[in-house]
Amino acid sequence: MIKIAPSILSADFMHLGREVEDCFESGADYIHFDVMDGIFVPNISIGIPVLKSLRSYTMRILDVHLMIDRPIRYVESFCKAGADIVTVHVESDTRSNIKDTLNLIHACGKKTGLAIKPKTAPESIKDFVALVDMVLVMTVEPGFGGQKFMMDALDNIRGVHNIIYQNGSSSDIEVDGGIDLSTAKLALDAGANVLVSGSAFFKSEDKKDFVSHLKSL
Repeated sequence: MIKIAPSILSADFMHLGREVEDCFESGADYIHFDVMDGIFVPNISIGIPVLKSLRSYTMRILDVHLMIDRPIRYVESFCKAGADIVTVHVESDTRSNIKDTLNLIHACGKKTGLAIKPKTAPESIKDFVALVDMVLVMTVEPGFGGQKFMMDALDNIRGVHNIIYQNGSSSDIEVDGGIDLSTAKLALDAGANVLVSGSAFFKSEDKKDFVSHLKSL
């Protein structure tokens, strides 16, 4: 089943509540919530106070992507603030700490995600497959919205799909970065089933039609 997760990094923050409502009225399944700390990635974005506000506004699924250094320090706070899915990067800490982080997210009653950057080998997720509900394959370098889809990342999607299949896992495969109607088809054919779309979604004249097209690919 194809799921759509608009990234509010591209939303109008003057009217964020209305933007989130538009996302779900369009048929989207999740809200993708990007958190950047200026250390793990060269940019700073939104955090816990905004997440709390969104949680009070909607009971729909909030998909929180932590692009932060040593996320074990903060995942419990993000869970308590209202995240439904918490995704951390395999590159963001030691492998031991990543394992502990994923276990902590589950202990909080939330779903886990593990993300890889475009230059990170799919094999890096092997030790964690049993602990994750979703693997996020970045199709741009994390840190900024509006980037162009990296075709080389299709090999990562295929690699992750093969690892998940070989381990008998039912984990979702999410893709994030440069997703529009043409690149979405490529990502889906490679094995993805959750599509994060920022600029293309929020710039579309008819968001409902855009989501409908994505789900029919």
